Amino acid sequence: MHKTEHLTIGKPDVQDSGIQRAAAILRDGGLVAIPTETVYGLAADALNPQAVGRIFEAKGRPSDNPLIVHIAHLEHITNVARTVPESADKLAKAFWPGPLTMVLPKASGIPDKTSGGLDTVGIRLPSHPVARAVIEAAGVPLAAPSANLSGSPSPTTAGHVLADMEGRIEAVLDGGPCGVGVESTVLSLAGERPLLLRPGGVTPKQIESVIGPIDIHPAVYHALERGQKAESPGMKYKHYAPHTKVMVVKGDGQSFARYVNSQIGKVGALCFDEDLPHLHVPAVSYGRMGQPDTQAQGLFDALRRLDGLDAEVVYARYPDVDGMGLAVYNRLMRAAAFEVIEL
Repeated sequence: MHKTEHLTIGKPDVQDSGIQRAAAILRDGGLVAIPTETVYGLAADALNPQAVGRIFEAKGRPSDNPLIVHIAHLEHITNVARTVPESADKLAKAFWPGPLTMVLPKASGIPDKTSGGLDTVGIRLPSHPVARAVIEAAGVPLAAPSANLSGSPSPTTAGHVLADMEGRIEAVLDGGPCGVGVESTVLSLAGERPLLLRPGGVTPKQIESVIGPIDIHPAVYHALERGQKAESPGMKYKHYAPHTKVMVVKGDGQSFARYVNSQIGKVGALCFDEDLPHLHVPAVSYGRMGQPDTQAQGLFDALRRLDGLDAEVVYARYPDVDGMGLAVYNRLMRAAAFEVIEL
């Protein structure tokens, strides 16, 4: 493939030349990385199985891993979902446009390639104006997983995308850094009870305030059991990982610093801002202590920066798990392949 085009945006409007160019590539079956409020997505025409197949090739992604379909307007949900329960309507009115994906029975026009062979499909209406303008200009729903090599940290800037995808895709549309910083919450409404499959920008408490109690899939906290099929993106055993080995350390700031500073060899740390003055090893912060929103915004960039520490292993400070912290915990534990040291 030729060099990946780096498209810029004058304004987030369907008539913008960058958005028009991206839409034309997508209509022709090409791949374009687009900004969303969560992370950059690697977009293709969700109704074109050949185009969707190229997403898996570009990412090196297992073909049984379902993709999320993005729409530009609420009324388009019926083009993607076979049925829309009352709970989905309530959640859409509360959180769309925004970082919530709902898994529903898929419409007949959604290819198996897009849904990972499942009879359900994840659907999201993003709030990022550029993403919605691209979908509208393309005239088709867009399948768009994170625009990174499979298993690597998700991209929150166009630079992150190009580091992984240069020469693999037709274009990246540069909309600046993403605001939320971690992928959307994924909630299945296809079973008897609502089931959280992946935590993200909309918290369980927020969801429950609209539709009542929900269940949380065990894979939010632990690895999928052997042979268990992923019902959502982000459920695989190891994900979001830098090349450097990561281990999570559970303990307070003093214990964390004492443990990391006592390690022999080429080690590094992934920590909170407040830990930096107390560490005697190369360290990268992913946010302030007690502020999960800033931790989410900084996590993936911090994970990518770990490979520049020249460390053989990086010890990561265990995050809070309340509210938005659950999404940070989920991503960090997968980056570490669930290896935890308890102090």
